[in-house]
Amino acid sequence: MNIVLWIVQIIMAGVFLFTGCSKVLAYDKLTKALEARYKGGKIGISRELAAQVGLLEIVGAVGLALPFDAWPPHIFLLMAAFGLALLMVIAGIYHIRRKETAAPSVVLFLMAVFVIVGRWPK
Repeated sequence: MNIVLWIVQIIMAGVFLFTGCSKVLAYDKLTKALEARYKGGKIGISRELAAQVGLLEIVGAVGLALPFDAWPPHIFLLMAAFGLALLMVIAGIYHIRRKETAAPSVVLFLMAVFVIVGRWPK
């Protein structure tokens, strides 16, 4: 079970690190690509909000990928997974309100819940 949890954590960390960096470093390219994909509709979030969400995603990705924990068992990991799960709920609502697919947000939410349940102290 530990190996499966690490695989899920590494996949999530990679996804969130990539998306977080793209929101922080390549906001203009990201908005152009998304607006082209969804037929010119504005994305509806400012550069500052996108940067804040990107930073949260990067911090969460680092929290998932750290092989050690400075606090008692897996507290930082659980906080990172919980924060990313909450972020995916908000992202899912955002996408549903824009009449877009929320499937990636749902999958990442379920992966975060899997990590939370699997790493919960016994």
